[in-house]
Amino acid sequence: MANVDMMAQEKTEPDSAEFSAQALYDKCVALSRNLWWSWHPDVLHLFRDLDPIRWRQLDHNPVVLLREFTPERLAQRASELVLYSRIQQAYRRLREYMQTKPAWGRTHTGVLGARPVAYFSAEFGIHESIPIYSGGLGVLSGDHIKSASGLGVPLVAVGLFYDQGYFRQRTDENGYQVEEYVHTNVEDLPMEPARDAEGKPITVAIETRDGTVLAKVWWMQAGRVNLYLLDCDVEGNNPQDRELTARLYGGDERTRIRQELVLGVGGVRALRALGINPGVYHLNEGHSAFAPLEVIRHRMADNGLKFDDALRETARQTVFTTHTPVPAGHDRFGPDLVEEHLGPLRDKLGISREQLLGLGRVEPQDDDEPFCMTVLALKLSRHANAVSSLHGHISRRMWAHLWPWRVEEEIPIGHITNGVHIPTWLAWQMRQLYDRHFDAGWIHRMGEAETWQHIYQVDPGELWETHNALKNVLLSFVRRRLTRQARRRGDSEESIDAIRYLLDPRILTIGFGRRFATYKRADLIFRDPDRLAAIVNDPERPVQLIFAGKAHPKDEPGKQLIQRIIQFSRDPRFAHRVVFIEDYDINVCRHLIQGVDVWLNNPRRPLEASGTSGQKVVLNGGLNFSVLDGWWAEAYDGTNGFAIGDGTSHVSDEITDQRDAESLYEALENEVVPMFYSRDADGLPHDWITRMQNSIASLAWRFSAHRMVMDYTLAAYLPAAGGLSRAMPSSG
Repeated sequence: MANVDMMAQEKTEPDSAEFSAQALYDKCVALSRNLWWSWHPDVLHLFRDLDPIRWRQLDHNPVVLLREFTPERLAQRASELVLYSRIQQAYRRLREYMQTKPAWGRTHTGVLGARPVAYFSAEFGIHESIPIYSGGLGVLSGDHIKSASGLGVPLVAVGLFYDQGYFRQRTDENGYQVEEYVHTNVEDLPMEPARDAEGKPITVAIETRDGTVLAKVWWMQAGRVNLYLLDCDVEGNNPQDRELTARLYGGDERTRIRQELVLGVGGVRALRALGINPGVYHLNEGHSAFAPLEVIRHRMADNGLKFDDALRETARQTVFTTHTPVPAGHDRFGPDLVEEHLGPLRDKLGISREQLLGLGRVEPQDDDEPFCMTVLALKLSRHANAVSSLHGHISRRMWAHLWPWRVEEEIPIGHITNGVHIPTWLAWQMRQLYDRHFDAGWIHRMGEAETWQHIYQVDPGELWETHNALKNVLLSFVRRRLTRQARRRGDSEESIDAIRYLLDPRILTIGFGRRFATYKRADLIFRDPDRLAAIVNDPERPVQLIFAGKAHPKDEPGKQLIQRIIQFSRDPRFAHRVVFIEDYDINVCRHLIQGVDVWLNNPRRPLEASGTSGQKVVLNGGLNFSVLDGWWAEAYDGTNGFAIGDGTSHVSDEITDQRDAESLYEALENEVVPMFYSRDADGLPHDWITRMQNSIASLAWRFSAHRMVMDYTLAAYLPAAGGLSRAMPSSG
């Protein structure tokens, strides 16, 4: 009777003013306009249930989905599916979320409430429907602002709006990557023009030696965090500059420095136009390193300070995070490009060309040394950190020449290890399992170790069945994507039909998904193809591998790696055992990390700064199988995953690769595969499940974005803002 009464109530609710068709529609629109929905599965499911087919076709974009409904049709659909209470509850929860400050933020953020953190990043990966990210750096930025929102850390974010995003990846009949750029309509995104105190849309101007670049400012909400994106597609710009922010990481060096000028200098001017006076400037990677120069200019103009004094004050309030342990990964520009774009700002700073160039050089007087954005950021900040413990050691060694009077251990670059936003990456099925067995409200204590110890109270059979349900979801997704790829290539109906039987949920499934840079060695597992063929085709204990990832459009060796993987997938020795999924993005990543048994990561140590994809796998019960590099070097304890190598590398890359390949094969043959297939009478792999539990208990809290943002707040933001009454220990 209770269910009948509830349904009867639902049927009567549309007649009330609260649930009029227009009011219902307006609440759905309000939900779609705040990216809070992107990390709340129940709200995601609400949108999906309105029209599951269109939801998938529209890349899970609620703004576009709702545009296809009239208020009356939406009300009819809500009545059919009994959605009224779900919509009302979601809307009420969003309002409560926005009106409340969490306890952690109330008690730990102090002076940041009056002067927030300004978080600058060249990309933000928040959801697949907002394609302004390329990979790990962007997804980390998205997770950072989501956790800042959840913790109540006062923070605003600044980036660029790329109306063509990164690129959509396709492969041709030879397996070679082809890039396609797709225009994104502003109307399809939950953003609107940012406005000043008088309600006027904000446009900023950035002067260069060859003219002025204009950028309009867009505003998006990610929970409690405001995200401001600068866009150069503005009337008044020349045609070339109108395309300046069209593509992420596209164009030549001149395009790159102009984008970084808009991000840094334009971003600071946008905040000023908005009336925001930050207490901290956080530069996430060197792309935004021009920002402190603009802050210095303001201090000189507003307070009459000399350049050196303004620099000292600005550096004290600046936090810089470096993500790149590869020297070639740091942006460098010639002196003429720097003068062309920074010349007008340099004039206002009252410094010489040589002084400006010296700020971006390790050796200021070396005219042959290019201007480096990372060097500039290090010189203009007093709080610098790497993104893992090992990366901290590498960064101190890499930049030791900036402080020749210090020993390496005293170089002022600490580390705050990256983490992932748990609500975004945790599968709904796993969330329900945790809700049943963890203490009430556990999701609000996900950065605490004690929260996750309850995983040992979960019945092994229940944990295993939940994992297998997710694995089946993954394999169904992969088959759909492979079918779509085959149809686009014009494959025969016979080969397309065969995809339905591809991949077996009973088989050990290994996933590999990341950027295809050569140092990540996507093909390491194929170093001895015959040995791998014997492993994957073992009649009693087979293995299947799923690969995904993009190479930068200008990275020819990376493209050749993709081609090599695809060619192996077509090799008769690996038929039905190796597949490659095109167009790796947040959606593909989500399916992979939630459904694989094992996550493979084998970069050439120590070139992986941190890596976060494996941290996402932990949350969903998958096990990491990785080189002891980045985060895994400080995470692996012998019982919570599998290691490749012993944490050392040879001076010869060839010898290192051979050693690591041998270790990979040995671990697969003697440890990973036997443990997975060792079952009891009920078909449960108890040793494997124990390792899953160990992984979740020891790693989920340590490598969460909530822990990461708390570390930034206590060890970097508050000291930079002058908000601590006692000294904090170094994060390094």
